[in-house]
Amino acid sequence: MLDRSGVTEMLEEAVSSSGPARQLTFRTVLLGILLSISNSKVAHLSAAYRCLCDLSVIDQVRLGVARPGRDGLKTASYRMFEHSFNAMMKPIDPSPVPSFRGVAPLKRPGHLAKKRAGIETTAKETMLVGLIDALLEASVPKAKREHRCLAVDWTDHESWARPKDKLSEEISADPDAAWGHAKRNAPGAKDALFWGYYAQVAVVACEEGAEKPDPELIYRVVVKSASIEPADEMAGALERMAASGKGPSDVLADCGYSFKTGFSRRLRNIGAEPVMDLHPFDRGPKGTFEGAVCANGSLYCPCVPERLLTLGPLVRGAPEKAVAAHDRACAELEHYRFAPLARPDKEGYERVMCPAAAGKLRCPLVEASLNLSFSHPSVTQAPSSPPRCCRQRSITVAPQVNDKTRQKHPYPSPIHRRSYARRTAAERAYARLADPAGEGVRRGWCRLFGTAKNTLMYSLAAVVHNLRLLESRERQDQLEARRASQAVSGPGRKRPRRHEQQPPVPPPTDDGPSVPG
Repeated sequence: MLDRSGVTEMLEEAVSSSGPARQLTFRTVLLGILLSISNSKVAHLSAAYRCLCDLSVIDQVRLGVARPGRDGLKTASYRMFEHSFNAMMKPIDPSPVPSFRGVAPLKRPGHLAKKRAGIETTAKETMLVGLIDALLEASVPKAKREHRCLAVDWTDHESWARPKDKLSEEISADPDAAWGHAKRNAPGAKDALFWGYYAQVAVVACEEGAEKPDPELIYRVVVKSASIEPADEMAGALERMAASGKGPSDVLADCGYSFKTGFSRRLRNIGAEPVMDLHPFDRGPKGTFEGAVCANGSLYCPCVPERLLTLGPLVRGAPEKAVAAHDRACAELEHYRFAPLARPDKEGYERVMCPAAAGKLRCPLVEASLNLSFSHPSVTQAPSSPPRCCRQRSITVAPQVNDKTRQKHPYPSPIHRRSYARRTAAERAYARLADPAGEGVRRGWCRLFGTAKNTLMYSLAAVVHNLRLLESRERQDQLEARRASQAVSGPGRKRPRRHEQQPPVPPPTDDGPSVPG
């Protein structure tokens, strides 16, 4: 996988070749960290070094961990491993560049020095993003890269460092970390503050109507300080995917992403279809456009009942009667929704048709709609002065209308509920990463400081997660194929069951029943 990704060649080209040759290559260092995450469940450099030393002698010689010398094999020291790791991080870690935070230096650098530092930081961040994307792309098979339905989510990733006192002039040992808010949706769990980073993943989710779900592989990883808006960073990562020709088709996100203004628009600009849960502040009617009611990302007839516009999502564990009543109300609301005539154009403009003209609603302003059966809802009180949406057969909707809440399926319809349920793939990915039987990602799992080092370690944990899932799916496919072949060939001849011979029971005597010896 490392050779297929090509990251070692990228790092070797970026590092100057001056000085003596290193005994441990970048390929060996990355392999040691992967072995440490897989076997020891930690991303410590000391654990990675021990994993390399625990390999067989043949593998140690092949990887450069041990070299033949005058007195036999000479094993590389931990200091050599640490030196190779620092040399590998130098072209992708912008933390050595002064950020001018904390206590002001005695002599501030000039404008040219700041500009040069900013250019170098941007180049290192770009290389880090390219390296992480290449690693994750290599861990996903080519056949699985065609399924680009992604579920995105973020979680807290605590730093090993602790924050300093606000009254102290000292800064934390991890200057990139910041205070963040961890929201717990589990029953009985409470929200809390943490010191560290926001870790985000884009997980491959199953397509709509797929019979067999695909392995929930992690396709992208973004780790940024908790002081940075997570939704903007994930939108940037998805835009980079689209620029490389591998953009997502559907993006499943919760209300933490949809509440951010501009997230849905950025997804639509790259050709992705958002399927999102709406924040309570974004639900319900939010003004009008050409007389039509703007609600939940769609346009509705001006005569839509108010009780239908206040529909919200179903609560967890709702009974069957409540689900059936909610579905009937959503079906009635669909009759009042403006029907799209075509997909939006390149600029985002969309043409929609009046629901009465589309044959979904009976309205006295549209004489042809009165021929519909009474199973369709009827408008009893038409407006005396009809707005433009009622005077025309169709209207053009600007991209600014419902810009924040527009998505693939009408909210909160049953089809939206079934499509949004695929977002749990991201939750399961986090659960497998944090599981001690999996990768065991938790506080203290990585004791390195800085955004670049934490991003690299979290991405390598995602690589191990992908490889483990692929191995599990391969074993499952082999088992199913073996069962199918046995079913086709027919049941085999059963072996005769052996019966153990019991000792003969002697006949009873006058003294009483006999007891076998």
